[in-house]
Amino acid sequence: MTTLLSVHKVSRRFSGLLAIDRVSFTVESGEIFGLIGPNGAGKTTMFNLITGLIRPSSGEIIYQDQSISRSQPYKIAQTGIARTFQNLRLFGNLSVLENVAIAHHIHTKSNLIASIWGTKLARAEEQEIQLRSYQLLELVGLESKSSQLAHNLPYGDQRRLELARALALRPQLLLLDEPAAGMNPTEKATLSDLIRKIRSLFNLTIIMIEHHVPLVMGLCDRIAVLDFGQLIALGIPEVVKNDPQVIAAYLGDDAGVS
Repeated sequence: MTTLLSVHKVSRRFSGLLAIDRVSFTVESGEIFGLIGPNGAGKTTMFNLITGLIRPSSGEIIYQDQSISRSQPYKIAQTGIARTFQNLRLFGNLSVLENVAIAHHIHTKSNLIASIWGTKLARAEEQEIQLRSYQLLELVGLESKSSQLAHNLPYGDQRRLELARALALRPQLLLLDEPAAGMNPTEKATLSDLIRKIRSLFNLTIIMIEHHVPLVMGLCDRIAVLDFGQLIALGIPEVVKNDPQVIAAYLGDDAGVS
């Protein structure tokens, strides 16, 4: 395994609040890496730093041996990093298929003029996009709902649609922000199987924020735990879930960590 992402002594300050405090960790190619901790621990802030929505106050983020600490979000997306959001950001008035197709256009070769004139290249690319988008919907189990408007989907289906749209960016590193939020136990089990499947199918590396502890412990190869912006534990699930500091800060004495 090789290091795909390296977070080195990264801090982020918002006025007087130190949201991330000299955090360091690496993510290895091909692993599922968990990022957990209490509300307000800095997890989503870390995702925003990795994807360029905000910049570190200090420290460095290295992806594929290149610094992305000062890169624009669209540049980071083009390097192969995609994400989902804690609060869904779908195009509600577009169809399920159109939501996925939009993401594919980051890889098209034809320009706007070619698309308007309907050149041979533009038509061929659009046909390929439609096919690939439908295949991704099949993967997440939404092919039968491809023509529905996104805002009409149940919440769990909207979560899976956002995952399909992120995959349309053809990432190498996929960041999932609370993918199981709002799902029932059956949906969570199905999601866990799906995450394993897409990791294998697309040769992905995955970082996930998730509050459902059994899902994280059963799915992730390694886990980092944040508390008040600081890294308090890092390691395999069996070690992390029995760490006294993690139990005190997050899991609790009755979290079933034995």
